[in-house]
Amino acid sequence: MKAITVVPGQAGSARLDQVAEPPVADGDVLVETLAVGVCGTDIEIVSGAYGWAPPGRERLVLGHESLGRVLEAPAGAQVSAGDLVVGIVRRPDPVPCANCAVGEWDFCRNGEYTERGIKQRDGYCSERYRIEADFAVKVDPKLGTLGVLLEPASVVAKAWEQVERIGSRAHWQPQRALVTGAGPIGLLAALIGVQRGLDVHVVDQVTDGLKPKLVSSLGATYHTGSIEGMGDAPDVVIECTGVGSLVFDAMEHVGPSGVVCLTGVSSGGRNIDVDAGLLNRSMVLENESVVGSVNANRRHYQAGAVALAAADPQWLGQLVSRRVPIDNWSDALERRPDDVKVVIELSQ
Repeated sequence: MKAITVVPGQAGSARLDQVAEPPVADGDVLVETLAVGVCGTDIEIVSGAYGWAPPGRERLVLGHESLGRVLEAPAGAQVSAGDLVVGIVRRPDPVPCANCAVGEWDFCRNGEYTERGIKQRDGYCSERYRIEADFAVKVDPKLGTLGVLLEPASVVAKAWEQVERIGSRAHWQPQRALVTGAGPIGLLAALIGVQRGLDVHVVDQVTDGLKPKLVSSLGATYHTGSIEGMGDAPDVVIECTGVGSLVFDAMEHVGPSGVVCLTGVSSGGRNIDVDAGLLNRSMVLENESVVGSVNANRRHYQAGAVALAAADPQWLGQLVSRRVPIDNWSDALERRPDDVKVVIELSQ
């Protein structure tokens, strides 16, 4: 069967391959892959900057943002033949640590977790894959191929959960939220903010085109420029860019008792002038909080599925800006100015 594979750490090694059928050891649920989303992590793996092959193997099957249709499932499983499903990415470490032991593998403490398509486990970008029933999440059939957005939605569902938990340390009635970055993560973060009834603002560098229109049609407000010029300070900031200067800008301008949640991963190697003393003074005296959030566990996937099912399907449909057949897979890895989410299609 067809699959996109790569030698982690070796740039230019990605290719459309013929691989064996998935082994039963991978799980008792057999899934036909319909689509796989492409994100920055995939591009980093293909560039040789990231990723680990399964033990004893040279090549890794790519793809962690998935959508598939169940072909076979055991009796009594949470999924059955015909269901649309998304595969959870992370697996608990084998020890397991205290968090992995209770299903909080997104908070793994020893770093020995594995991840489909990223770290030591084949991904979902093959015509078929197998998965454990507990790691397959059902998608509302009304979403169709837009279910491929569930993995990024799970990431922001977790971010909002973290914000809520920290905010609820005191009386918590947030009114205004700021999302930095209008990529897929940022737009889905804005979607959940709007669904929560907040006054949502999104800042990005792009001045026209699809992204400002998507924010506006969501009922949120789009900005370019600095956070300082946006009026009232936000109660919540969901930072989705990883741009160092923007991270500190968010920390400096969040409102009293506000929460900044960092979801973007910075590349490092850049120095930024920051008045650390003034920033510390402000954050302490105003009870402000900063939290990092990465990955997701099962309840976050389920929360993301609820958010997607409640969204306007026409709006969601615009997030998928390009669909690329698997035979033309390399086109999906080329970033274009109007790209939001690019999807590789493996089956109809």
